[in-house]
Amino acid sequence: MGKTDRAETGFGQRTALIIAGPTASGKSALALAIARAFGGTIINADAMQCYRELRLLTARPSHEDEAQAPHRLYGVRAADEPANAAWWREAALAQMDAASFPILCGGTGMYVSALVKGIADIPDPGEAARTEARRLLAEIGPEALHAKLDPQTAARLKPGDSQRIARAYEVWLGTGQGLAFWQARPTNKLEGWRLKMLLLDPPRPVLREAIETRFAAMLDAGALEEARALLALGLKPDLPLLRAHGMPELAAHLRGEITLEAAKARAVLATFQYTKRQMTWFRHQELVSKTDMQIIHSRIDSSKKFSERDVADFGNFMNFPD
Repeated sequence: MGKTDRAETGFGQRTALIIAGPTASGKSALALAIARAFGGTIINADAMQCYRELRLLTARPSHEDEAQAPHRLYGVRAADEPANAAWWREAALAQMDAASFPILCGGTGMYVSALVKGIADIPDPGEAARTEARRLLAEIGPEALHAKLDPQTAARLKPGDSQRIARAYEVWLGTGQGLAFWQARPTNKLEGWRLKMLLLDPPRPVLREAIETRFAAMLDAGALEEARALLALGLKPDLPLLRAHGMPELAAHLRGEITLEAAKARAVLATFQYTKRQMTWFRHQELVSKTDMQIIHSRIDSSKKFSERDVADFGNFMNFPD
């Protein structure tokens, strides 16, 4: 039975695979191996990889990888067109419907959760509320703005999380209800799909080394020039892509504030700290049933060769027929 046939029989018609885990754990390499073995379509579930300007810094799949299996929702938006979970969910569902075997690959927990659990229908607070929220954030700082939120919403946010605090305040200002109120309303939970999940959770020292090695490779490949080109666009400073891993540190170097070595060290540390938050989040979520999830306690290197036994194990996990 051919690869496409295996993906289109049994549970394959309405089964999707989620490959999640921290940054630099090897999600893309694993997704590509499984896609090649079973005729899968890889659908991006990483917020930063939706944008086209930073292929290197966001570790988007290479042109060579994209030629080996269908890749969707990678580099499809401009930096000045901010993506969000609602947009991504709608786009991902369309791609899932079009694929015989969808493989959702990424570490943006908010996107994966939105897909599985649905997303609250929050009214648009309006441009005036957005402008006022960001004005107050700049004027009084995140902690003082946090104190202005309704108690239910404030309890869910850290006082230093400036972006989420500004978003929460604009929702309260523009709708008259706190963000927690809207999030508690009924949502469009995913139906008609059986979800399987592979969660990568490599040892911390292995992950730290991989982050350092990968960032050095990014710089060798031209990441600094990529960052310079993005800054030259003169974008608004609060756009998401300007917060991509390594971008704030390289921007500081390009402004002459720190050396390149210091930028590299800070970027590696910040990325590693982010991976710890990622795994804490994934460990506390119930996105699929326990029987539909496997945790892989190793990093998947792009050079790894999967044996026939490995491929068979993945097929059994997905309930594909022999």
